Amino acid sequence: MILHRRHLLLALAGLAAPAFAQPPKSARPAQGPSLSAPRSLMAGAMASAFVSRAPAGARLAIARPSDPPEAAIVAAPLGSASVLALPAPGETGSFELRLLGETDGKPVILLRQTLTTTVPEATLAAPRRVGRSQALPIRGIGPNGDRDRVVLVKPGEPAEAEGPSFYPAENVEDTLEAPAEAGLYELRYVMNAPLSGPRILARQELVVE
Repeated sequence: MILHRRHLLLALAGLAAPAFAQPPKSARPAQGPSLSAPRSLMAGAMASAFVSRAPAGARLAIARPSDPPEAAIVAAPLGSASVLALPAPGETGSFELRLLGETDGKPVILLRQTLTTTVPEATLAAPRRVGRSQALPIRGIGPNGDRDRVVLVKPGEPAEAEGPSFYPAENVEDTLEAPAEAGLYELRYVMNAPLSGPRILARQELVVE
């Protein structure tokens, strides 16, 4: 009987004992922003970057590796977008894609990724002869930067010369109207990128009859 009473007292003591709280699980550290983009692309092409968890007011920029945070070849605010494309420099070399924030009113580099640009190239496909004011189907492929043009001009005119044109970034194929004046013309793929400015990458003679 004494043994049973001891067991009963121990059991009651266990029920009355305060429950100890489980140690709190360690909180996960807050994750910072992330940046993902190609590390190599053709000079003058569009560099698309995927960004997540960027702070308010963040900007995406392309700069030289030695440039300070406030220097950029090209930059744009990220806003609420998670994907942003910037035109790569039109020169070959080593650059840096940066996610920029701000501290005490000054830009700071939150993330950086190397970006290597390769030699820009372009091709043109179109008839060699066409009648005056006739439709001229053209295909132009190159870096396809947002300011690149396929343009029809007179031979010898500068790279920035104006004429019938289209933007291959919107569509690599289009139809232009041939000039009303017969003669020799030149079809061009003109890259227009940061650092390089307008630069003729490909050209093809066109005879208008």
